[in-house]
Amino acid sequence: MSKTPSKPAGKPLDRALVWLRRDLRADDHAALYHALRAARRVWCAFVFDRDILDPLLAAGRQADRRVEFIRDSLLGVDAELRALAASHGVEGVSLLVRHGRAHEEITALATRLSVQAVYANHDDEPAALARDARVRGLLAEQGVALHTSKDVVVFERSEVLTQGGGAFSVFTPYKNAWLKKLVPFYLKAYPVAHHAAALAPAPSSSLPSGVPALESLGFARTNLHQLRLPTGPAGGHELFDDFLQRIDGYHETRDYPAVKGPSYLSTHLRFGTVSIRRLAREAAQRREGGSRGAEVWLSELIWRDFYHQILAHHPRVVGESFKPEYERIRWEHGKQADALFAAWCEGRTGYPLVDAAMRQLAQTGYMHNRLRMVVACFLCKDLGLDWRRGEAFFALHLNDYDLAANNGGWQWAASCGCDAQPYFRIFNPVTQSEKFDPEGRFIRRYLPQLAALPAALIHAPWTARPVDLAALGLVLGRDYPLPLVDHAEARAKTLERYAVVKGA
Repeated sequence: MSKTPSKPAGKPLDRALVWLRRDLRADDHAALYHALRAARRVWCAFVFDRDILDPLLAAGRQADRRVEFIRDSLLGVDAELRALAASHGVEGVSLLVRHGRAHEEITALATRLSVQAVYANHDDEPAALARDARVRGLLAEQGVALHTSKDVVVFERSEVLTQGGGAFSVFTPYKNAWLKKLVPFYLKAYPVAHHAAALAPAPSSSLPSGVPALESLGFARTNLHQLRLPTGPAGGHELFDDFLQRIDGYHETRDYPAVKGPSYLSTHLRFGTVSIRRLAREAAQRREGGSRGAEVWLSELIWRDFYHQILAHHPRVVGESFKPEYERIRWEHGKQADALFAAWCEGRTGYPLVDAAMRQLAQTGYMHNRLRMVVACFLCKDLGLDWRRGEAFFALHLNDYDLAANNGGWQWAASCGCDAQPYFRIFNPVTQSEKFDPEGRFIRRYLPQLAALPAALIHAPWTARPVDLAALGLVLGRDYPLPLVDHAEARAKTLERYAVVKGA
């Protein structure tokens, strides 16, 4: 009669499975570290979840950059796992990749591999929590535990609270408490490599391993790689190393879309191809050394934690305003509103900075952060449209779509979220353009039909004299649309619209 192999001292488990989700790397990985320390043999798996992918296909999103980013990043994860195992003399290790419904695939893998536990990292999006609860129940029926860990943010859930024990709803005091709590321990990397000898070779051919072709999932290649967005852990490190050469000037360059100011790491943060601890550790160290740019960038990472803890404590923000009284606002609706929304989506508002930003999104899946605020404010406060329409559009098109950050950003722009801009603060799209794209370089890149306009006119082409437009061969209404709305008139309507919450 065969016996169960004896477990090395200090390892309570024989077999464990690590379930990768929004943490596509092997380095400094909380769940992988805990599994390797706890079990004698460890496998890693990723599920292309049909509950997420099928709606994309149904919406005609066969060419979705995010799916391609994930798929190509998994190649990097697979290579990382193989290299880690090989450094300990273990051959044949491979990432297990499945295509199906996550709750079915993970429980099936747990059974097939005879694991005692599944390890994963936290995901506090409501749908993810419901999925994990279902998986936990199914695994429990098999006598298998599901262990989850913090990995996506520096501080999560209830780690940073007010003195009264509640969740913060204003950013600055949250940031101060966050910084006060921060000590090197929270930014320390998980030493995965020290325990990688526990990585187990892929099982027999009856359980295929390796990363499938994109086409086998029903998706097609996009322009992702032409955009020079490197994928996988190696791509994340490449971008971060590049940013570290510019980080000291971040505070001076971050608001100008025509300048290489941002880190461009948002998609890598979204899918966890880089460790948030590494990014925050570098920023905190440089901040202590006096770098103003690093200080401002660290603040952006804290905003990310802030929105994640808001979602964890107030999941109702998915679909409704953080400030309940703002649900009294009556947004425009009907055919005219639908036409306005279509023009906004397609970059046909007649306001060049808004249109250039929307075309950047369509062509690349990315939008500069300053422009996200501009176009969101324009949708809500110039066009009078419900912020939820814009939030849903961004959710479908952004490479770096993250529910917590996207929802927080849109509610900020619509003034209905926590610590949002005041309702009477209404961005003027022309002055924003003049301030942050003064020479019109960004506008010219995405609206080439306006390229011949001088900087003095490119922000508001309708102010040009007809004779000057004619000399350039430009006809407004034909080559480029006239403004959908007059900003001054729209501002007055917005103040009337928001009167229902005045003083609330």
